[in-house]
Amino acid sequence: MRRKSFQEMHCSVAQFLEVGGEWWTMLIVRDAFFGVTRFDDFHERLGISRNVLTQRLEHLIEHGILERAAYQDKPVRYDYRLTDKGRALWPVLNAMRQWGDQWAAPDGPPVIVTHTPCGHPTTAVHICSACREPLTPETLKATPGPGARDGLLSNLPPKATPTA
Repeated sequence: MRRKSFQEMHCSVAQFLEVGGEWWTMLIVRDAFFGVTRFDDFHERLGISRNVLTQRLEHLIEHGILERAAYQDKPVRYDYRLTDKGRALWPVLNAMRQWGDQWAAPDGPPVIVTHTPCGHPTTAVHICSACREPLTPETLKATPGPGARDGLLSNLPPKATPTA
């Protein structure tokens, strides 16, 4: 069954979901960050059917997340590598991993991410780019941006006042 398309929805989250919202997609991107580049390696690691993997890889290439580079001529075989646009998904993937570590990994994180320059395990921390204070839902306010068109922020309930 084909899911609803978000292509016509004027929302950046919906547009991300149009590209990366199918459940195999971010697992393929995760493995690409781990250094997996070959079709058979994605297939073996993920246990995904070959036809679904082919569709997902084509989708990621079509949207500029992965690029294909031939590594063999007869028969032609390809490596699948993250593009700059694909590497820009690291914060998204990392946020998903950190959420899973906190809320869905009762035995502890399956993967520890280490910052190689200092050698310490690390997690991403969201801070304001201007004042460097932590970002939390309570300290944020959404306002229409230059690309606003369809009243995405209209008719929302008033934001609750944070409590101590």
